[in-house]
Amino acid sequence: MLNPDKYKHIDDNQLLQNFYADKDNQWLGILLQRYTLLLLGVCMKYLKNEEEAKDGVQQVFLKAITELHKYKVDYFKSWIYMVAKNHCLMKLLHKGRYSVEINDQLLAAPDEPDHKNSHLQKERALTDMEWALQQLNKEQQLCLTLFYLQKKSYQEITSETSFSLLQVKSFIQNGKRNLKIMLERRQQHEQ
Repeated sequence: MLNPDKYKHIDDNQLLQNFYADKDNQWLGILLQRYTLLLLGVCMKYLKNEEEAKDGVQQVFLKAITELHKYKVDYFKSWIYMVAKNHCLMKLLHKGRYSVEINDQLLAAPDEPDHKNSHLQKERALTDMEWALQQLNKEQQLCLTLFYLQKKSYQEITSETSFSLLQVKSFIQNGKRNLKIMLERRQQHEQ
């Protein structure tokens, strides 16, 4: 295992830049090691089982390594948190222990608990939502992730980012509108 103290002077952003520059997974290893406890906490919160949570962390690591080789991420902590949360929600969905609740302002889908395809529809809705979120510009994506997924207040978001309060409100409002538009277009395109 890597010695985290050896790299503590290098921030997350620099580690990502190093990885994107030379594609050496060692940089990802250092990053993922920093967030192991956070990821374990997220997985425990949702899965409520230590062994499943540990397995979930490993699955998130694998997904992160795969995805980071394909896509550029600017805000690693927010992104890895979202990956872990989505992994847990999908796992619970497959077990039938979770009823997906998506903000009906963003996605109006009828609740069909007795319908044999309801789990598939809910899984698709989550996949569509994740896709749409990735399509937003980085500022909207970050603010929506912090506000809705991490339950941060406007003030906390302004403290964590370089955005003003007005910008944060604007990014969230415009991000919600853009999500809704993209999801509606995607639904129309599939019909």
